[in-house]
Amino acid sequence: MDEHELREVLAFAVESAQLAGAYTLGFFNASTPYELKADGSPVTIADRGAEERLRERIAKAFPDHGVLGEEFGEIAGRSPARWIVDPVDGTVSFLCGVPIYGTLVAFEWAGEVLAGVIHLPALGETVWAGKGLGCWWNGRRAHASDVRTLDRARLCTCGTKLMVETGRHDAFVRVRDACLLDRGWCDSYAYALVATGRAEIVLDPTLKIWDTAACLPVITEAGGVFSDWAGVVTHRSPEAVATNGHLHAQVMAKIAGPT
Repeated sequence: MDEHELREVLAFAVESAQLAGAYTLGFFNASTPYELKADGSPVTIADRGAEERLRERIAKAFPDHGVLGEEFGEIAGRSPARWIVDPVDGTVSFLCGVPIYGTLVAFEWAGEVLAGVIHLPALGETVWAGKGLGCWWNGRRAHASDVRTLDRARLCTCGTKLMVETGRHDAFVRVRDACLLDRGWCDSYAYALVATGRAEIVLDPTLKIWDTAACLPVITEAGGVFSDWAGVVTHRSPEAVATNGHLHAQVMAKIAGPT
């Protein structure tokens, strides 16, 4: 895929995320009912309706492309292209009226994620990136921060309960205690903060591919590093560590623990 084609794909991805996100706003802070899925996570008409709209738009524009989404699974394509979408990333926040939920759209070519969009409908923010095209935040270039020591770093997490449940608590504490502060700004909002220089580290112990795919190019093109907890750069791991780049080795050392 050449640069011109990627720019077109990225523009389509941004517009698609924003349109789907606009749909979700009709159900935000509106006492929207929910159901529990088999894994115990909530789902609403906003999740399903937004994903349906994303799928319809992709099918019309790129009928040969595959699509993988949180709510309706995967439809294989006839080309190396696959879209990976999460219509409401942070459904719990959405249901609680907390405006940090996101709509995620990623574009994968032959197994490599080339473009990603984090759209935050209730905040009116969109962060997007394409491989070699940089990272952008509401139309202006976005960069990770220049913080180079952990004692100046701001750490974002999903909260401590999941750290305990996934056996990551001790590693989390080592990183947390070395940082300036930690906050529970979670889900894709946390990655948007790192990509735009408003935080330095995200620790996530449990994820799905529709959570990670859009975030990898956004973090990378902003100058950061997105990896699993072993330091492998991938969007296919069920966990993630994201940093501003300068701090990644230091975070990995804290995760590994005393030697």
